[in-house]
Amino acid sequence: MDIFLHWLALADQPQHVLTQSIFRLLLAAILGGCIGFQRERRGKAAGLRTNMLICVGSATFTILSLSLASTFGGDRTRIAAQIISGIGFIGAGSILRERGSITGLTTAATMFVAAGVGMAAGGGMPVLAMFTTVLVLLALSVLGRFETQRLKLIPARYSLVGNDIKDIISVINTTLSGEHRLIKDIRLSSKDGHSHALLRVDATQLEHEQILRQLEAAPRITQCELRTGPAFGKDSEGDSS
Repeated sequence: MDIFLHWLALADQPQHVLTQSIFRLLLAAILGGCIGFQRERRGKAAGLRTNMLICVGSATFTILSLSLASTFGGDRTRIAAQIISGIGFIGAGSILRERGSITGLTTAATMFVAAGVGMAAGGGMPVLAMFTTVLVLLALSVLGRFETQRLKLIPARYSLVGNDIKDIISVINTTLSGEHRLIKDIRLSSKDGHSHALLRVDATQLEHEQILRQLEAAPRITQCELRTGPAFGKDSEGDSS
């Protein structure tokens, strides 16, 4: 009977409390949607709906944690603290090891931060929630593009065809020494008067573009192709992303 009376008291909250809770949930939905929209545009599995639901769910549990503790007594952070372990479980499921590489780390980190945004919104800290969202969007968009182009090493295979194997090796050494990159693996062969070289180089996206332009411009190279993907012997598995 006492529990039932407590629930009635909880449902009969002042109008400003309900309005405040609704505002916090709407803010969490908007901010989670902003983060999810960015991930959706990048074609990620955890996109608009996932990040919005995580953000709203975290805000809901935070509001419940505060309300229940005020009504029944107890630790205000008990329910909210379980959000961290719950999101950690969901994030671990998004991390995959596939084709020799690990994917999903950024997705897991984004969901973890989205939960933090929801907790900030649900806890009555809208400025913190909005500022965190801006930082997340900057990190995913601006820093993500900068990392891909200038920092992240991408394994790529170059297929070169020429008339003489010594000329091909000379062009390769000259080109890679200028970009300060080393050959990770190389295979040489000759057939029907043509020499062929297949080599693997790890470099950034901009460096690969520069290397490809120099190889295509070399007069002693008759054909040049670039493919990004796994190492030799794993062609059947496809390229990882």
